[in-house]
Amino acid sequence: MSQEEDRYNQQGNVSVEQEELEPPWTKEEQEEPGPSQIKQHETELLEIKEEQEEFCITQDEEQLDLKQETDTFMEIPIYDENENSEADLNSQQSFIGNKRHICKECGKSVRSWSQLRYHMRTHTGEKPFSCKECDKSFSQFSHLKTHIRTHTGEKPFTCKECDSSFSQISSLKRHMRTHTGERPYSCEECDRRFSEKYDLTKHKRTHTGEKPFSCPCGKKFSKNSTLKRHIRTHTGEKPFTCQYCNKSFIQKSNLVTHMKIHLEEKPFSCEECGTRFSHASNLKTHMRSHTGEKPFNCKECEKSFSRASHLKTHMRTHSGEKPFSCEECGTSFSQVSNLKRHMKTHTGDKLFSLSKHRITPT
Repeated sequence: MSQEEDRYNQQGNVSVEQEELEPPWTKEEQEEPGPSQIKQHETELLEIKEEQEEFCITQDEEQLDLKQETDTFMEIPIYDENENSEADLNSQQSFIGNKRHICKECGKSVRSWSQLRYHMRTHTGEKPFSCKECDKSFSQFSHLKTHIRTHTGEKPFTCKECDSSFSQISSLKRHMRTHTGERPYSCEECDRRFSEKYDLTKHKRTHTGEKPFSCPCGKKFSKNSTLKRHIRTHTGEKPFTCQYCNKSFIQKSNLVTHMKIHLEEKPFSCEECGTRFSHASNLKTHMRSHTGEKPFNCKECEKSFSRASHLKTHMRTHSGEKPFSCEECGTSFSQVSNLKRHMKTHTGDKLFSLSKHRITPT
């Protein structure tokens, strides 16, 4: 029992003991009581005694109820989740002592009933706070308050270094690391450091091989962004469009590479032959034509290839896969180039005619 509660109960007891009931008879009646008055007086005293005992019992019950409510209140400190300063939390922790609240679903312990209530929503999926603008719902009011800023455009958190503004203080903290160079999250496997915890989590999957993001087609990926790009191969979505020729792409990086064609930008040059490329990966592939490197090996026949795409095409000779089909006659092919040649038999587009002795352009 806390000192405050003990002091409250003591004050309650004093008030009951000190309270006196006024006698129901007058001074004149006490001087010369007759037989009938004496009998009436005894009856009234008995009634008063019973009422006084009943009053005391009622007071004791009320104090017990109050004590139980006080105990319950001490276990359930209610506070605004959006205004929890460190001092407030320390005060609450000392207020409730070592009492913990345990989640029956996962065993997690928290210091207050309100924290347990918020935590339980992760199990129940309850989202009682709804946005009136877009009907999105949230499990905590602070999350709704932050979301509202996406509609109002409010950005109350400003960087003192460059005046950039943010809708969340956590975004400002992450941004500040671009100025300080701080990278507080380090990988235990290779000592690489990251400015954000999420980047470290993604990086760790390169060591563990974990691929938690799955496509209904069975393929798995280590990053959610990679899964999203893959999904577009099924849906056909190409959200990145070239402003010069309206050609669209699944990935932004593909659009960036394509834009260099219009800008005639080819910053990557081969030191051996001077050929220039718009993308570093193209130069890397080209360099294998000089070195003879063939890093992609077939496990079936041990053939090697300089490009992954060449190995992928080769593997179809073993699997029998023919993913490219003619819409006119249904004939299937293992390579798209073979399908293109076949399509000319339907369209009549024949670049070359075969004579008995030579091939000549038409």
